[in-house]
Amino acid sequence: MSDAHNEHQSMIRTPKQLIAAVTAFFLVIVIGIILLVIFATNERLTGAGTDSQSAEAVAARVRPVAEAGFTLVDANAPKVLQAGSAVYAAVCAACHDSGAAGAPKTGDNAAWGARLAQGYETLLKHAIEGIRAMPAKGGNPDLDDLEVARAVVFMTNKSGASFKEPAAPAPAAATAAAPAEAGAAAPAAAAPVAAAPAAAPAAAAPAAPAPAAAPAVASADAGKATYNAACVACHGAGIAGAPKVGDKAAWAARIKQGDAVLYEHAIKGFQGKAGVMPPKGGSTASDADVKAAVDFMVAASK
Repeated sequence: MSDAHNEHQSMIRTPKQLIAAVTAFFLVIVIGIILLVIFATNERLTGAGTDSQSAEAVAARVRPVAEAGFTLVDANAPKVLQAGSAVYAAVCAACHDSGAAGAPKTGDNAAWGARLAQGYETLLKHAIEGIRAMPAKGGNPDLDDLEVARAVVFMTNKSGASFKEPAAPAPAAATAAAPAEAGAAAPAAAAPVAAAPAAAPAAAAPAAPAPAAAPAVASADAGKATYNAACVACHGAGIAGAPKVGDKAAWAARIKQGDAVLYEHAIKGFQGKAGVMPPKGGSTASDADVKAAVDFMVAASK
C-alpha cells in the first residue's frame, strides 16, 4: 500500500527543492530571452572569411554599372557631330532595318528606287521635317541637321545611291560671322531705347488682361509638337498595338480609364497585349509636354 502511494508523490518534497526549481525555471527563461535578443540584434556577416565585402571588392563590382552610359560632358564644349553610321544605328535602324511602319528597308534597292529619284534635297527635307509615319529627325530633336544628312547619305548609299557625305562647316566661317552679327544687332538694340519716351504715356494705362484661352492654345501647340516629334511613328500609323490617333473605337476603352492612367502610361511606359510603349515614347520630352501630347491625341480621338 505504501509503495503505491509513493509512486504519486512529487519530486519536490522540501521548501529548498521548490526554491531551487523555481529559480532554475526563471534562469532558463532569462537565458532564453537573452539568447533571442542576441540572435535578433547580431549583425550577420555575409561572406565571412572572404574579402568579398571589402571596399575594393564592392567597388570592382559596381564600377562597370557606374561607368556605363554616364560619361560627363562639358555643356559649354563644342558639339561633336556624329557620323552617319552612328546616327543610323541609334535612331534610324529601329524602322529601316526591318521596314516597319512603311519605312523602306536599308539595302532594298527596289524599295528605295522611287525615293532616290526624288533627289537628295527632297530626301533630306523629309528626314529633317518628317513625313507620314516618320517623325522629324527620326524622333530625336537633339540631332543636328548635318547629322541627319550624314545618316541619309549612309542609308541611301547602301540602297543604290552614290551621294557625297556633307562636310562639316568650317569653324572660321562661324567665327567671322559673329562680329558681323554683333554689329548688325547694335542699331537694332538702340531702337527700343529711342522709342522709350513715346511709349511712356502708354505705360500709364492699365494693361489689358491676357485672353483666357492663351494657356490652352499654348498647351495644344506643345502637345501637337511633342506628338509629331515622339508619338506619330506608332500612333500615326497604329503599329505595335498603338491606338491610331482619330480611331474612336480604338481609343474609347483607353479614354474611359481617365487622364491620370493615360498620363502614367505615357510617362512611365506601358506593356500592352500587342506591344510595348517605352517611357515618353523614347523621347526626352518633359512630363508636361508628354501630358500635352496625350491631351492632343485624346482630343483628336473622341
